[in-house]
Amino acid sequence: MALASDRLTQPISLSFDEFLAQYGDDSRYELIDGELFDLEPTGPHVRAASPEAMEVAATIARWLNYDIVQQGANYFIPHRCLIKPLANQTGFRPDVIVLDRTALPQEPLWASQPVVTLGSTIKFVAEVVSSNWQNDYARKLEDYALMGIPEYWIADYQGLGGEFFIGRPKRPTLTLCTLNSEGRYDRQLLRGDQRITSLVFPSLNLTAKAILGVE
Repeated sequence: MALASDRLTQPISLSFDEFLAQYGDDSRYELIDGELFDLEPTGPHVRAASPEAMEVAATIARWLNYDIVQQGANYFIPHRCLIKPLANQTGFRPDVIVLDRTALPQEPLWASQPVVTLGSTIKFVAEVVSSNWQNDYARKLEDYALMGIPEYWIADYQGLGGEFFIGRPKRPTLTLCTLNSEGRYDRQLLRGDQRITSLVFPSLNLTAKAILGVE
């Protein structure tokens, strides 16, 4: 089989089942409306995923795992997981996801594949922004809200997002999205020593700097 990186010069159209069969175990790719996206693109004008991005994701997971233990909550962070929202041909691959163990028996695919389809299973999602920042700030925000995911963090440690999303001048920003009663996300932009107020993890005692690693 040809490598996806050799074929991504032209858009690749896949059903979710085809994507799962070919790329389900490959953390480099996700599917949006049938189109394959490379999460680690390379090239002279592209800022690819980096050790720093992995460190940001690991930092979030470490603090959340600690709080899960402290709460005694029946939650866990899977090593890998795909989110299949609604009925479209999409498979998001979040950087950090917190699942409710008690809801997993209702998941139609979980017994055979690490795929979740129900917002009631997902307590929290975080995305670490890379070159495909538009998906994190727009498409994923919309779909995660439609699924009813209570909390969504966008960790933009490089300040890559558009000015509409993080302001001007662009700076490293943690966007904290919490679901309101209308099923939409209220957004809070945090930087530096500004404190994080989490809906799902209210006992967290963290600043944006502690997550992003920068002022």
